[in-house]
Amino acid sequence: MPSATRRPSDLRAETRSLEAGDPLAGLRLDKALAESYPDLSRSRLAALIEHGSVLLNGTRTKASTRLHLGDLLEVSIPAAVASTLAPEPRDLKILFEDDSLLVVAKPAGVVVHPGAGTTTGTLAAALLSHCGGLSQIGGVLRPGIVHRLDKGTSGLMVVAKNDRAHHSLSAQFKARTVTKVYAAICLGAPKPSRGSVLRPLGRDPRHRQRMAIVDGGRAAHTDYEVSEPLTGASVVRLTLHTGRTHQIRVHMAALGCPLVGDRTYGASPLAARSPVSVRQALAAFERPALHAGVLGFEHPETGNTMRFEEPWPEDLVSLRQALRDAGSKGRGGDER
Repeated sequence: MPSATRRPSDLRAETRSLEAGDPLAGLRLDKALAESYPDLSRSRLAALIEHGSVLLNGTRTKASTRLHLGDLLEVSIPAAVASTLAPEPRDLKILFEDDSLLVVAKPAGVVVHPGAGTTTGTLAAALLSHCGGLSQIGGVLRPGIVHRLDKGTSGLMVVAKNDRAHHSLSAQFKARTVTKVYAAICLGAPKPSRGSVLRPLGRDPRHRQRMAIVDGGRAAHTDYEVSEPLTGASVVRLTLHTGRTHQIRVHMAALGCPLVGDRTYGASPLAARSPVSVRQALAAFERPALHAGVLGFEHPETGNTMRFEEPWPEDLVSLRQALRDAGSKGRGGDER
């Protein structure tokens, strides 16, 4: 069983030890660590292994090493570094807040945390300004960030205020017990109108900035259901069982129904072939038509079931209405 010198909500280092019992014997090192420590992301574990912070029987090793019964592992987690992110005041729509966490509605167009090409104007900076302090587990540029939404996606996010809440929420996301329901407007209509997409995702080997369905990729599971047919498009309710990068966007494109506005995954050519009455509305929508409308999880401290819903933003409401109006005007004739 794993043991650890537990870290309080400060910045001290931590060492964890683990003996490989029957459930872990035969597993790759990285797989065994991921199963034993769900509060640590796979990317963080990979970095620890690469930098020699994971010892197998006292020796540095590789992520692919297979464990044997009785092997001893020692995981040294360096002290967290205080956040270097500068707080930036910004209006926030907060649905819930207590000492452990807050639930916020992210507007479309806002980047969650600093990254390549974006250093200011992030949600993380606004949250830091609002709270004064957040969990440091995510790193110096991602304080409190447990999960993320794409820049162009609107909707609900939960943010951890302390390390204990962060550990709990991360474990829930990993265990796939968090409820994540999205609404999207896609081009065309998937057939059948209700189903599941279970296709593995990874980096597109030809376009590294994109994701793609690839053999050997990470498992990805999306349930979908058409909730309203529209002219040249449809409203789709999507439930995520995994949380891969661009998962909904890639899975819907694989069904031949990319999200309206998603130029990365093929929306533009399809929009250009849509009925004349809706082409302008489809072409004018400049982000993937995706909204994270429902979020549910277990509160890290109380254990209570938390569930939140956020209405559609105005741009999605306007797009849906434009497509509805086009359908009303176009009935009885060929619009193409």
